[in-house]
Amino acid sequence: MNARFEPERLSNSRKRVNLALQGGGAHGAFTWGVLDKILEDGRLDIAAISGASAGAMNAVALADGYFAGGPDRAREKLESFWRAISDAARFSPVRRDVLDIVMGSWSLDRSFGHQAFLTMTRLFSPYQFNPLDMNPLRDVLEASIDFECVRQCEGIRLFVSATNVETGRVKVFDGRSLTADMVMASACLPLLFRAVTIDGAPYWDGGYMGNPALFPFHTESDAADILVVQINPVERRGVPMSVAEIQNRLNEISFNASLLKELRAIDFVARLIDEGKLEEARYRRERVHIIENQAALAPLGASSKLNAEWSFLTHLRDVGRQTAAEWLDRHFDEVGVRGTVDLRAMFQGIGPQHQG
Repeated sequence: MNARFEPERLSNSRKRVNLALQGGGAHGAFTWGVLDKILEDGRLDIAAISGASAGAMNAVALADGYFAGGPDRAREKLESFWRAISDAARFSPVRRDVLDIVMGSWSLDRSFGHQAFLTMTRLFSPYQFNPLDMNPLRDVLEASIDFECVRQCEGIRLFVSATNVETGRVKVFDGRSLTADMVMASACLPLLFRAVTIDGAPYWDGGYMGNPALFPFHTESDAADILVVQINPVERRGVPMSVAEIQNRLNEISFNASLLKELRAIDFVARLIDEGKLEEARYRRERVHIIENQAALAPLGASSKLNAEWSFLTHLRDVGRQTAAEWLDRHFDEVGVRGTVDLRAMFQGIGPQHQG
């Protein structure tokens, strides 16, 4: 293991933020790109990260590399992790159709392997079609991530969300005791994988109840700025008509519900402070920021979340890097001063509004 990176050597001029990373399968490569640019840019100091599913994968890869060698090593670890994901899927039958390749579409909707896979998951549960509980993603995670480094990464606090199957409540695992099983629990889609049991409790994907969870930041981080890297679109115009479109929209709504609930609570506390009903000295005013690019992500469709081709992952990485660069150019000066998302407009039905 490499010598530990000492975060105290960083410039005091950097602004501290908490990162909230959504899940979204292969679309998590967009988040990889955002993180890569933030680490390269160097103006933001990451105080804590909360992640679910693919967001949790990105979080542990970053923490592993950061502990070993700082921002540069974290960037290398993120790239090697996503490369390992792509390599593991190289011979998967769930691949793009030739026509989609020719047309430049990243969708798997016409893929015979994908359609066969969907049929199988509709007819059989993972307890039936995968009795040995084989999961290539677990193999990649265990081979790629040094969880001892992750647990020792004191410079960045980690929080990983999963959904307790029996209670329906969110469970947040602390990075100081994090294991591969806890991250796999956070990424456990119930129609694809068997529930992951930890300390006697079964868990499914964290996206259902904490995508990602923001509440750990309120008490466990000294930073008041929350930067959400959003993958799943909150709004999608038009009525979905096909079975696939309906299922996709249902997933988007359910995977955003917990995040919207927490953002509403943050706005509620801010309003009470503004009205003098809460003392600002006792209650922290959280400043919320969102990095998203729904113009690029929303048209991709749900099936592309299973597309692990390296060309697709690097395309998403590049989109994420560019999106983060534009956000930093526009909003860096506002970090530590005010939020860049108008939460009140969002919850009055106007839609997400960026201030400034």
